[in-house]
Amino acid sequence: MGFVTLTVSRPDRGEFAWSVTIAPDLPRDATTADQIRAVVADAESGDSLQLWIEQAAEPDDVFAAELGFQPYRHLWRMQRSLPAPRSAITTRAFVPGADDEEFLAVNNRAFHWHPEQGGMTVGDLAQRMAESWFDPEGFRLHERDGRLVGFCWTKVHPDESPPGGEIYAIALDPDFHRQGLGKAMTLAGLDHLADQGLTVGFLYVESDNDPAVATYHRLGFDHWSTNRAYRLTVQ
Repeated sequence: MGFVTLTVSRPDRGEFAWSVTIAPDLPRDATTADQIRAVVADAESGDSLQLWIEQAAEPDDVFAAELGFQPYRHLWRMQRSLPAPRSAITTRAFVPGADDEEFLAVNNRAFHWHPEQGGMTVGDLAQRMAESWFDPEGFRLHERDGRLVGFCWTKVHPDESPPGGEIYAIALDPDFHRQGLGKAMTLAGLDHLADQGLTVGFLYVESDNDPAVATYHRLGFDHWSTNRAYRLTVQ
């Protein structure tokens, strides 16, 4: 659609016909508002649109409301310095082709509720592995008796200052919940990031996921910023 300041996409699944993202360094001004209105005008009656504002602040709620959008999701970035205490479990690197099916089975059981990570297909995984940031060494798997128990998928952000290491996705097979492995899996991911020389580790978590937020607080993470999602249904 020719936009230069917004990221505009048509998701191939889910409830939204259009998704718009405003990066933290972009102004919430009349020009940006006009571009969002153009997306709304291009949608059909009954379409639902999603607006993401990264590192959102209170004035952004007013900006979004003036465009007809209402907040519905708050994604926290939580961050800590590295290194962290070393993990007590052993992990290995993901092997593309060999680990795909078992990973997808665990991922989709663990994230059946999640709008982005759930329902992942072989094609979705292949697409992510084709990204320039993908590194199988940073995709850590923990096994017991030959069975995949959980994973911690990390991602390096070299363009941040200082460069940051993200826990991109982390999950346990539901059969292994309530065994204290969530902390160990998180630390395993942080171990890998610290071993790359990174000094900042972060992750994103839903603000209302109280058990996860509490776990990350105990691991030394603090709330750093909020990416807020808003929705609008075209009349």
